[in-house]
Amino acid sequence: MQAPVRTRSGGRAARRALRSATDVTMLPGIHNRIPTCEILSGSQIERIDTASMDILENVGLVFRDEIAVTDWKRIGAKVAGDRVYLDRGLVRELIKTIPERFTYHARDPQKNIPFGGDRALFVPMTGAPYLRDLDDVRRNPTLDDLAMFHKLSQMLPALHRSAHHIVEPYDHAISQRHLRITYSSMKYSDKTFMGMTTSPKNAEDVIEMCRILFGAEFLENHAAVTGNCNGNSPLVWDETMLGAMRAFSRANQPVLCSPFVLGGANTPASVAASVAQLNAEALSALAYTQVIRRGAPAIYGHYLSTVSMKSGAPMAGTPEISLMNFMIGQMARHYGVPWRSSASLGGAKTFDAQAGYESATTLSSLMHAGANYIWHAAGWNEAGMHCSVAKFIVDAEQCAMAHRMSGGVNFDDFEDAVSAVPDVGPGGHYLGHPHTQENFQSAFFMPEMFDNNAIEKWVAEGAIETPARALLHARKLLKEYQEPTLEVSVDEALRDYITRREREIPAADELNQSY
Repeated sequence: MQAPVRTRSGGRAARRALRSATDVTMLPGIHNRIPTCEILSGSQIERIDTASMDILENVGLVFRDEIAVTDWKRIGAKVAGDRVYLDRGLVRELIKTIPERFTYHARDPQKNIPFGGDRALFVPMTGAPYLRDLDDVRRNPTLDDLAMFHKLSQMLPALHRSAHHIVEPYDHAISQRHLRITYSSMKYSDKTFMGMTTSPKNAEDVIEMCRILFGAEFLENHAAVTGNCNGNSPLVWDETMLGAMRAFSRANQPVLCSPFVLGGANTPASVAASVAQLNAEALSALAYTQVIRRGAPAIYGHYLSTVSMKSGAPMAGTPEISLMNFMIGQMARHYGVPWRSSASLGGAKTFDAQAGYESATTLSSLMHAGANYIWHAAGWNEAGMHCSVAKFIVDAEQCAMAHRMSGGVNFDDFEDAVSAVPDVGPGGHYLGHPHTQENFQSAFFMPEMFDNNAIEKWVAEGAIETPARALLHARKLLKEYQEPTLEVSVDEALRDYITRREREIPAADELNQSY
């Protein structure tokens, strides 16, 4: 994206324009220098690992997919019907070939992201069937609404990806929707993005569109798009997800191998036992990516929620979710693979205190857990049923604050700053000191979405609360948005591909499994 046009210096209007210009420069990928929270002892890691391997060997997992079952038989796994029993030695051998680190490549090379180890990125939420729009009205989304979120993702510095279907565009047929979603991700942002895995055929379309965007051979040696494959906990992987996994792994593109945990419902009512089951599920999928293609990038994934024993509803921001994130981080590092979790989750129906507390709790725990792929980091509310524009904006600023914290303490100007102490002396203040004047904008993070003025000033300026302030900022960003240039020939080729595939795929209210 082009930087904001700067006016010529030397006048009051010019200085005012500079002050009011929005800096939308993407922050570098996270280099997390916060020591990880190692909640498990070495012996407890071994207990989790042993329990998971026992599940793989003795209970087995169901692979509801003939191709996957054949693949497992081919490499010597024990198979009974669609149940696959995985020897722990085989699993360990396979997951050793998963790269611990790699680089994500964006349409704009300046926005490439190192990934894995202590390197991480923030990704907006996806999959919301509703949105709360610029007027805070809850309604069905359209393709234009999806484009709006992709534009906001482009404009918000702490978001490193445009994701894919942040909201579901109901004005397009389900069977063809993945084409328009992928194009929107590519067109309105030049950051990295995700690819639809709603069917194997849809995943193949995403890969073909990426080859058009980046070049036919680029994907062979570069990670450019990520697929997400959810497991059916407990202990089941289905044909849709496995077929999509094959499309991405064959193309050497990263896949999130994500058991879908509802603690107490589809896992045992125990934190440690839930992690043992989840770990087995994740390892089985990670291993299968290497059956498909040795050395293909893959990410230890999961979606974590606990279930209310009063209502059965999923909960966010609970202590157990943070504990599980700490544990899963340790397990992923034990196996030497990058891992994904979900950040700013909330169950609130509006952008209220519950939404803020739940999201902040989970985001903070992920930064201390050392997560790499920090998904659902902006907009998620109502247990994922809607994406809130207001929360999207404030969550992104929270990500910027977490990004700042992850960099650790900066000692670059320590001597200069300490030398100000004798200059000021007892009883003085630092506001007018040259060091303060030089560093006041960068020394401390100054949130834009939170008001820290005296109440009299806040009232005089309209008593605007955080959600309203965020919606005003969203409108400002959309007004200032400049579409990143997409090469004309590439754009035409993408449009031609979509047109052809929409002719081939019947417009239907069902997933494209056949065309």
